[in-house]
Amino acid sequence: MKFVNKKLEEFNNYIKNKKVAIIGLGVSNIPLIDYLHNLGTRIMLFSNKPIDKLDTSILDKIYDYKIDYSFGENYLSKLNGFDVIFRSPSCRPDLPEIEEEIDRGAILTSEIELVLELCPSTTIGVTGSDGKTTTTSLIYEILKEENLNCYLGGNIGIPLFTKISDMKPEDYVVLELSSFQLMTMNISPNIAVITNITPNHLDIHKSYEEYIQSKANIFKYQNEDNLLILNYDNEITKEFAKIAKSKVIYFSSKEKLDNGLILDNGIIKECDNGLRRHLVNTKNIKLRGIHNCENICAAIAATSSIASNDSQIRAVSNFSGVNHRLEFVKEINGVKWYNDSIASSPTRTIAGLNSFDEEIVLIAGGYDKHLDYKPLAQPIINKVSKLILLGQTSDKIYHEVTQLLNLKNKKMDIFKTTALEEAVNKAKEVSKKGDIVLFSPASASFDMFKNFEERGNKFKDLVNKL
Repeated sequence: MKFVNKKLEEFNNYIKNKKVAIIGLGVSNIPLIDYLHNLGTRIMLFSNKPIDKLDTSILDKIYDYKIDYSFGENYLSKLNGFDVIFRSPSCRPDLPEIEEEIDRGAILTSEIELVLELCPSTTIGVTGSDGKTTTTSLIYEILKEENLNCYLGGNIGIPLFTKISDMKPEDYVVLELSSFQLMTMNISPNIAVITNITPNHLDIHKSYEEYIQSKANIFKYQNEDNLLILNYDNEITKEFAKIAKSKVIYFSSKEKLDNGLILDNGIIKECDNGLRRHLVNTKNIKLRGIHNCENICAAIAATSSIASNDSQIRAVSNFSGVNHRLEFVKEINGVKWYNDSIASSPTRTIAGLNSFDEEIVLIAGGYDKHLDYKPLAQPIINKVSKLILLGQTSDKIYHEVTQLLNLKNKKMDIFKTTALEEAVNKAKEVSKKGDIVLFSPASASFDMFKNFEERGNKFKDLVNKL
């Protein structure tokens, strides 16, 4: 018998005569325009960008579908009288105009929330301050290795809302979920993974506590039949087990757990009531760094009831990583260059530094998310021979590193640059055979680039031209 998604049918019938606001015109919201228009929904588009800064494909839809819009300054002034509001992840849900509209009876939702609510498949969600994309990708590859039909979405992959009609109960949906996507979530995936939690995005979140609570939504609405994967080594995630309704599996790179996944003397092991099964020797994987071993542990734990150990081992062993995450670019005159543009926080850069035993020439700095750079100073002094800085946070990083150097009566060559090209040329000039040049900014990209992908691609282009 052909499967019929009754939840989706009910949603389509409900929404087709409603007045709908779409706030933010990023990747996740654009497919909604076609879908809702085809249902006959009355749509209005909202964006804080002026019309001349929007993609031409959006403008084509506006003119073809004759859609109302409000763009630029005071773009939410016309948010009045809507039944449903779709917000993009970057739009805070507590903006006064949105709260007023909710008070009048509007429903606030998002593309990713509807995927979780309406898809009939088993859902696996991954969040955390670091390692989300790698862990999500590993889970997806393990399921593919098991020959299961699965979809990849959220922060990566493609927008999945328009794929819901293709999904079946026996399928799997793997989602990378940011704190912004989770802020208003009132549904949790069947299997939830939290890689770690450290301060991040404090330029957007009102407080660290708000950030933590947003992350907690990934398991808050689970039940006893669901599964939660937590990092035992991170105090915040470890404590989440006390309030979880679901079954909890821990992973650790520091403790010899009786149950869960551990990294022990270079071996990833599965532990069951004190019995330890050897799964993967880290010498046989392509990913570098303890943090990536933790990501592997999380992915194996998340698929423990779905995939065989053989499928897990094959997928993990063959996985070569994700672009812009300790990505090897090129070797030039005995110097190896790595692109770690994803490192938008100090903790990510620390993990990158700890992945190498060689002397490191570090290029760091970028947009200021109001993070604390003091914890980065000691790892830099321990691992870096030469430091090259650029961007808004260069003074912050310089201050913390030089203060600690003075305290310890040590010296380090530190160079300040004004552009990425200048930083790359300086790294070529000061590096020597056997060094690693690591581009790991410890900062966001928005002072110079649209996103970390554009920043990483620019770095790779510059290196490949050397």
